Amino acid sequence: MSFIVATTNYAAIIRPLQILVMVVAVLFFARVLRVASLQARPVDGEVKNRRRRHSPLALEFIEPKERNGERVDVETGVIIGRSGECDLALQDSYLSSRHARVANDEGDLSIEDLGSTNGTYVNQELVRGRVHLERGDVVQVGGVLFEVVR
Repeated sequence: MSFIVATTNYAAIIRPLQILVMVVAVLFFARVLRVASLQARPVDGEVKNRRRRHSPLALEFIEPKERNGERVDVETGVIIGRSGECDLALQDSYLSSRHARVANDEGDLSIEDLGSTNGTYVNQELVRGRVHLERGDVVQVGGVLFEVVR
């Protein structure tokens, strides 16, 4: 009696898929840790806060990396989007042509989504209506990340 044994190389098929899933998971957690570390930074001491109390809030690029640290001052209002007509025109495929508006309300910043396709997020929460921004908040429009700074 002879048996025909059909062999499949299970490891050759499954192992690359396992590695791919692990790489995606590591990249996801690295992104989460980066945003969490920005959220967990300690607030500067009281002495620095007293000196800077009257300096206006602004947005500072976190991503894309080539613009990291670049500051965007918001004097009255800034419209962010892909269109060249926006105050802050960015080339990001996840941005709508007119994505969001950041307003300066007597030194305080607020943001509202302008009906974008992918939404606007503050601290990883979807913006609905107009949202007040605090120093240290992380704002995401499309694939662009900002931190609210003084």
